[in-house]
Order: sequence, then C-alpha cells, then structure tokens
Amino acid sequence: MIAGISLKSVLESEGAETGSTLRDVTTHAAGPQGALPLTAEMLLQEPSGNLFGLSQNAGMGWEASRLLDPEFLILSTHGGLRAEDGRPIALGFHTGHWEVGLLVAEAARELKALHAIPFAGACTDPCDGRTQGTTGMMDSLPFRNDAAMVLRRLMRSLPTNKGVLGVATCDKGLPAMMMALASAGPLPAVLVPGGVTLLPEVGEDAGKVQTIGARFAQQQITLEYAAEVGCRACASPGGGCQFLGTAATAQVIGEALGLALPHTALAPSGQTIWLDAAKRSARAIIRLHESKLGARDVLTDAAVRNAMVLHAAFGGSTNLLLHLPAIAFSAGLKRPTRKDWEEVNREVPRLVDALPNGPRGFATVQVFLAGGVPEVMLALRGAGLLDTHVKTVSGDTLEASLDWWRASERRHTLRKRLQELDGIDPDDVIMMPDRARARGLTATVCFPAGNLAPEGSVIKSTAIDASLIGEDNVFRHRGPARVFKTEAAAIAAIKAGKIGHGDVIVLICSGPKGAGMQEIYQVTSALKQLPHCKHVAVLTDARFSGVSTGACIGHISPEALAGGPIGKVLDGDQIEIVIDRGKLTGSVHLVGDASGDFGADEGARRLAERQSRTDLQPHPALPEDTRLWAALVEASGGVWGGCVYDTDKIVAALESKESAG
Repeated sequence: MIAGISLKSVLESEGAETGSTLRDVTTHAAGPQGALPLTAEMLLQEPSGNLFGLSQNAGMGWEASRLLDPEFLILSTHGGLRAEDGRPIALGFHTGHWEVGLLVAEAARELKALHAIPFAGACTDPCDGRTQGTTGMMDSLPFRNDAAMVLRRLMRSLPTNKGVLGVATCDKGLPAMMMALASAGPLPAVLVPGGVTLLPEVGEDAGKVQTIGARFAQQQITLEYAAEVGCRACASPGGGCQFLGTAATAQVIGEALGLALPHTALAPSGQTIWLDAAKRSARAIIRLHESKLGARDVLTDAAVRNAMVLHAAFGGSTNLLLHLPAIAFSAGLKRPTRKDWEEVNREVPRLVDALPNGPRGFATVQVFLAGGVPEVMLALRGAGLLDTHVKTVSGDTLEASLDWWRASERRHTLRKRLQELDGIDPDDVIMMPDRARARGLTATVCFPAGNLAPEGSVIKSTAIDASLIGEDNVFRHRGPARVFKTEAAAIAAIKAGKIGHGDVIVLICSGPKGAGMQEIYQVTSALKQLPHCKHVAVLTDARFSGVSTGACIGHISPEALAGGPIGKVLDGDQIEIVIDRGKLTGSVHLVGDASGDFGADEGARRLAERQSRTDLQPHPALPEDTRLWAALVEASGGVWGGCVYDTDKIVAALESKESAG
C-alpha cells in the first residue's frame, strides 16, 4: 500500500531550512585540469563539432592526454537500474536487458586498457513475454524498426567513432541491433549476444510457466503451485528465455552471420564466461579496425545463406523469417525470399534437440555447453552445407574459426561439463545428421499455400504432435472454422471450453493492419492445456512465438484487412490442412461449408465471389504509430519482405499518389 504523500513533501526539500541543500548551490567550477591535445592543423581543418567533442570528453573526466585515442561506440539495449550489489533500484522490462550493462562495462574497460576511448549509448527494448495477450503486443514488431532507426542515428551521431559494438539479447532489441550494425558499411561492427537465463533447480522454464493461467482455468494446477513455479521460472536475473524462441534464435543467427565471435550465442548470463565474451569482442573490434575490415566485409549474401542454414539446423523461431530479411536489407544485400527458405529447409537437416521442439527438449544453456553454434557448424561443414570462406568478426575466415573450435580446450571442457552437471551426453543435444534422422528430427519450417493463403503462410511443422503424423509423414486436418476477430475473444472461448475436438480457430484482423502483426503465444499456450488440444488447428494473419507448439499456421497473406480470403471465412466453413513434413509442402483450403463439401477448386471460386466479412476492423486500441508502420511496410514489400522501411519504394509510392492527385 502506498502511504499518503503531503503537498509539502512534494514542494519542499527535507531539512532545507537548516541543511545545505539550498545553501551549497554554486555557479562556477574549476573545470578539468590539463589541456586539450590540439595542433594548429586541427584548429584549421577539423569541424567545430570534433573540437567541441574533445571539450566534452574532458568535461566528463577523460584524461586530457588520451583524448586523441581512437573512439569506439558501445550500443546496448540495457534497461532498469541495478545497485552495485546487483539488487534492483528500478526494474527493467525483462531479464534480457537487465544485466547487459555489465557486458558494456566489461567491453569498455578492455577498450580503455587497449588505449581506445569507449562511448556508450542505449535504446532499451520491450518484452514479448510481458505483453502477451495485452495491447502492448501491438507495439512489439513495429518497435524493431523504430529501435533500429534510433540505433543507426546514434551511430551516425558520433562521427569520430572507429567501430561499433552492439550488446543485445531479446526478441526485438536484438534484431534491431543487428539491423543497425548491418548498416555500418566500412566501419567494423561486432555483436555481443546477451546470453540466456538459467533453469530453476526445481520448477518450470519460462515458456511453460506462461501457461499457468490456462492450466489453472482447466483445473490442472493449484493456486499455490502456480505461485511457486511462477516465482522461480527466471532462475537467474539476466538473459533471454531458456527455450529456442525468437531471442535465442536471433543470437544463433547473429553468430551464424559472422557478426558475433564464435561460441558467444546462448552463454549463461552473469557468469564469467559471459563477461569474457564482451572483453574478447572489444579486442575484436580493435583488430578489425587495424585490419580495415568493416561490416560489409563480414555481411555478404553467402553469410546470409549460412544464417538460413543454421536456422534450419537449429529449428529456430519463425519470427526470424521477418528479421533476417530485414538484416540483409539493412546491409544492402538481397533479401531471402520464401522460395529461398523452402530450398534451405529441404536441404538442411535439423540437428539440435532444444525446447520447444524436442524430442527431449534441452534448454538453451545446455545447447551452449554442448557446443552451440560452432558445434552445429562442424556437422554442417562436414555435410558440405556451409560457405566457410566467409569472413567473421574474428578477422579470419569461418573455416579457420571452425578449425580452432574443433581442437579447442573450450570445446572439450564445456562438453564434459554438461555431462558432469546434468548427466547429458552433448551428442544427444547436437547431433550428426545420421543420428538426428535416427532420433526422428525433421526439418522445421514449411510454407503452406492454398485458396485461403494465396501469397503463402508459415508453420513450424516440428511443433505438430507426432501422434498426428501419418506413416507417409503427412499431417492432415479437416474441421469447422471458429472465427475470432480478436485474441481476447479466442482466449475467452478456449478458457470457457467452447473449442471442440477438430475445430479450426481462425484468428483474423491480427496482421500488420489489424493489430501490428501481434504474436499470439497466449492462444497456442492456452490450447495446449485442453485435453483435445492436439486436435485443434489455428490459422491466423498474426505471428507465433518461437515457443509455440501445435498445428498453428501464421503469416497468412494477404491479411484479412488487406482483402485476403482469410477475411471471408465464416463460422462452420470446412477447412482442410495438409502438411507434408518430408517434402516440406503444405496447403490450407476452404473445402466446404455448413451445407456440405465442395473441394478446394470450388472453394477458390466461392471465395472469389464472396465479399469480405462486414465486421472486419482493426483492433480498437491499435496505436496510430502502428498504423503508420503498417502502411510503410506494406509499401516496402510487406511481411515476406521483412517488414522493413524501403525508402525508395515509399517515396515512389508517395510521389506517384501526388502526381495522380
């Protein structure tokens, strides 16, 4: 309970009449001692901003004799305020940015020791877990573009900087950071992943614990149990969630691109090995500067394809289908298309057994100890699936990095440590292709099309319950549509027991125009608790969390509010879903209605004749900022283009409209 606060305590400083608060105010100070290391040439040639920058650096306390050391910028997504003992003074939005200030400090100390001047700035980020099921989710994906823009502006606002270190951890801040670093061009850029949180010794991981509300509603757990596991789930104060969701997948992608040093993704936050990555990254940025290697020398079309290969091998979050094209676009590279993703996923075996995919479902920190990204890359290199000639921020080629990793003490010690700590064979976590096939690991991402998704959709096919897959490795589902226009309405129906065996939940008005392409883990996690959950499918123009499971098809395009046929579906329409997990092909069709079956071709004809539902509308709480974002990304290639801002296309569209008017 907040105590009553008097007007006097707000207006007046305590003890002002007798204390020094008012009496010690001054108007002048001696200023820093020493002199700026100026030359006549500098005074004649340098911009005034560069000269005044030296004055400000001295004013902040930097030693005057070292003001001409090379300057490097450290950007982060740090949030919250920690006391020296680590306890909170002000909380952050999430654990993923709560400790990254420690990485910034470690990198800064190393830069200073190497006779460089570190600068630090931050653009903090929201938490998708915190905003699940709330209107805050409508700002989630749009935030990524805004943050990338702010980070790029900060980079350009220190024109004397010689390179950029980016420290980030989670779902939107990390992709935004990679988009910013990708734009660095000739400047060196190094990513420092923020790592992962630890598992509780007793309890549930951060993915499962997000279902306590749905499980309590289904009388599967007690109030006391929910309170206890909810308290313990984030077992250490920093790092991304323990499952291979968007945050962890983005860390993997950053390392796979060559933007992060080998074996820095998924490190346990707060530990010495995690801090060590920041120190070595500081050395790397100076090495890149001395070698005149910039971001454009690391980020190439081959590096982007390597990242797609690692995404497939890990079985990563489908949200990276939005983020990797945006990173490529920011680097001035070709954006991966749906066809490119399909090709990679057909070619590359899944090799990692991680939450939530299974079959056993190891935590991200256990994947790190098993060898993380470089261990997976060894297997992929052996299969001829990687371009190892690409450069990485180590300054050398990926081939050289993998040769180092294979023989390194780090590799052998950490894999042994996993066995000692948890009794887990690292080869059960990260497998060679033959072993993975024998364990039943299948490719992850499939892109169904059909009369309800003429421009495509996406499903994490590994998330479908294995008992529903036929002997031919095909999932088939046919059932009546249950249409909802808001996530809240769908959740209410699930919790009230109004979703039945075989139903197809069709959640519309949730794409970019409707709700900022919200993430609907609340729906998939609630469904998972129903006794017949595996027999319910979901179709939506929204997107899914990387921890979602079930027959969930998202990114359906065009979205309902853009005239897509999904916005014409009526309650009782019969929908057929077919997913071939072997061939990675799939379809989603309207095949009947309340009057009977008529097949996919007739369904296409009827959809063409139907008008969109008259009750379609954006969410009433859709922010104006998000409406603007949706309009800009639609002009820039939309969802399959990575939801970017393509300035040339936007300007052309505006000029075309202006000339037509």
